[in-house]
Amino acid sequence: MNWGLHAPLPGSNLCHNSHTTDRLLIEGREMQQVDVAVIGAGLAGLSAARTLVAAGKTVAVLEARDRVGGRTMGGALRNGVPVELGGQWIGPTQDVIAELVAELGLSTFATFDEGAGLTVVDGAVIRYTDETFGLPDETAAEVGRLWVELETLAASITTDTPWETDGAEEFDRQTLDTWLCANTEDVLARRFFRLLVPALFSAESPEMSLLHFLFYLRSGTSLATLVATTGGAQERRVTGGTHLISERIAAELGDAVRLGTVVRTIRQDADGVVVEYEGGSVTADRVIVAVPPTLAGRLRYVPPLPALRDGLTQQMPAGSVIKFQVGYETPFWRADGLNGFALSVDDAFGLVLDNSPQDGSCGVLVGFIEGAHARTAALLTAGERRALVVSALVKYFGPQAAEPFDLVEQDWNAEEFTRGCYGGRLGAGVWTQYGTALAAPIDRIHWAGAETATVWNGYMDGAVRSGYRAADEVLTAHSRTEGRSA
Repeated sequence: MNWGLHAPLPGSNLCHNSHTTDRLLIEGREMQQVDVAVIGAGLAGLSAARTLVAAGKTVAVLEARDRVGGRTMGGALRNGVPVELGGQWIGPTQDVIAELVAELGLSTFATFDEGAGLTVVDGAVIRYTDETFGLPDETAAEVGRLWVELETLAASITTDTPWETDGAEEFDRQTLDTWLCANTEDVLARRFFRLLVPALFSAESPEMSLLHFLFYLRSGTSLATLVATTGGAQERRVTGGTHLISERIAAELGDAVRLGTVVRTIRQDADGVVVEYEGGSVTADRVIVAVPPTLAGRLRYVPPLPALRDGLTQQMPAGSVIKFQVGYETPFWRADGLNGFALSVDDAFGLVLDNSPQDGSCGVLVGFIEGAHARTAALLTAGERRALVVSALVKYFGPQAAEPFDLVEQDWNAEEFTRGCYGGRLGAGVWTQYGTALAAPIDRIHWAGAETATVWNGYMDGAVRSGYRAADEVLTAHSRTEGRSA
């Protein structure tokens, strides 16, 4: 089957510039021809497009939303202080995103982390300054033992090909929760890990395979790194918000980035691809699909995707999370010797951190309702959720938390073109059955996105890495074609 994908468009006489090509309106539909189409203007898609443009390729970045940034998103409190409604932190070994931030002329600052943290267990609010999370001695020791066991298992994972790890099938046939139940009788230790897992994945411990959990730990260095603020994944913030990363790349790319462009179908044959969106189409040599797997699976592909890839997207749901930014006149908890970090085994609003601006001009607490709690909270009214959040903050930080001047929430499951955060997860048996299809190109279709990263999977750094990898695949394919034509 051949649609003449690389034939000139009727009456086109297209003129190339460094980023894209002119668009034509033919019989009420826009038509455009470029070297590479990129679907999704999040960090992965924009990083891929930026790389391709630097290599002299023409691109069209098609974004369904009315903004760039994907799962990063800027917001502001009533007093004008910027807050992040999506991904926001950068930590050690996230060198790729750190380098990109610097290239774009952005700066970072340290997340506030001075003072005691809080853990809430069975109604008791416990202060701690060590690594025990304030847990009773016996449970703290058991959590430490399980922690070391999980870190040891994670160190054995081959991140490029997790399904080839020694013991992969055994890891993959059980959920993380099954492993916890088999490896400890300490009920509070289980409850603690069942809190920690939603904090990392916005999903519950029975909802993912042990292999997926171990792979994720390994890709992000270690469990200790993922959990920590100073020295960990929450160490630094981008001044002004992480959405600025995408906005600055989009500004570089100019009219190559098209917002409000909802892609429905990807057609490919031996000559190229046609990406059809509502109101038009883009013809290209190759396409990079840089949207979450659950969304990629909802596109129509002609010819259909192989069953293995289609099966993967059916079994890689995103997590459930509602993020809250709560503003106060001052960061009053600091005067009480607290760093703003709170974990609650009891409450739906179970994870809180200090998110105040660098100058301390006001106080901001960022927190999350995740996993099963998020699915329940989504059924409440906004007022009911606000009451739930404020009540929990009063419990953690005292009566001064009762009167925030603003509260902003973002439910990522309600976003049509996201359908959940922080990222996709794989349940029992999926890695070993379908994992080979996660990032493997299918003829002229290439895949990007944080879920496809082997380093810092699920994080902004991983998203950028995946964009670079997909762009390199395209450039390598182009060089081979050009070599054959020479």
